[in-house]
Amino acid sequence: MLLILFTVILIRYNILFKVTINGEAIGYVTNKYEIEEEINNYIESEEEGVAFRNLEVETEYEPKFVSNQSSNKEEVLEKIKENISTTYTAYGITIDDEIKTYVGTEEEADKIVADLQDEYKDKLALNIGVKQIFEKEKIDTVEETVAISKLKTENIDVKVAQIEEEAKKAEEAKKAEESSNKTTTTNNKVVVAVRPISGGKITSRFGERSSVRSSAHTGLDLAAPTGTTIKAAASGKVIFAGYKGSYGYMIKIECDNGYEMWYAHCSKLYVKKGQKVSAGTKIAAVGSTGNSTGPHLHFEIRKNGKTLNPQNYL
Repeated sequence: MLLILFTVILIRYNILFKVTINGEAIGYVTNKYEIEEEINNYIESEEEGVAFRNLEVETEYEPKFVSNQSSNKEEVLEKIKENISTTYTAYGITIDDEIKTYVGTEEEADKIVADLQDEYKDKLALNIGVKQIFEKEKIDTVEETVAISKLKTENIDVKVAQIEEEAKKAEEAKKAEESSNKTTTTNNKVVVAVRPISGGKITSRFGERSSVRSSAHTGLDLAAPTGTTIKAAASGKVIFAGYKGSYGYMIKIECDNGYEMWYAHCSKLYVKKGQKVSAGTKIAAVGSTGNSTGPHLHFEIRKNGKTLNPQNYL
């Protein structure tokens, strides 16, 4: 008898899943796993300019015996997607810490910075960098060639022209002294002879903000395995070697012209206070001491107490 009753139910009724969002019915589907898979694929799909997606509501599927009701899968999918938030990202090229244009990928941004620094190295010390931006609205980006053209014509070439004009006026005023002053100015900048670690992926740039620190980042973080050799980037005198609060085990080296280089979160220190070191000297090993989320080198450059962007010197 039960078998006959069940057979009649199957003939007269369809088994569908009633779909609800936060308790509100939005339709019926025949296969809830198919819907879940399509939504997950959409959320996890990679798309340039999209940082991540997030389903903001609770979706429930309840099996029902229904008559005169068919699946409205596409409508259900659209209604669920309407409740998925998208966070967009782009990479801003900064000059003097002000974003001038955006590109779509970190690789493009780093290449633009490197190319411009190389092109203008004999004309201008560029304070140029990269900031990753996250927004709820899509960020307008430009192609690499367009970004370079925009940066040059609207910003860099203007600065170069100003500098050349000032130099021309100074030369007219005092020809002999200007040559000496130029040499002094050039030599007044610290020379980074070697990178402090071989390789090392940039995990946090100068000026960035995050939940692990209360203010803007004062240096450059380079991720590397614990124990990786840290070398002195420039010659100088060790003025501190020990433990210093959130920096963990660190070394400070005083270089020429008021510059200091700081190497923080070390696991081992190989030099002592008062010791003179040359560029390339093994001074410490990468670690994760102090306020650190993983093994890396925090590298700072300071002049007269003011923090500078290390990427302008490496």
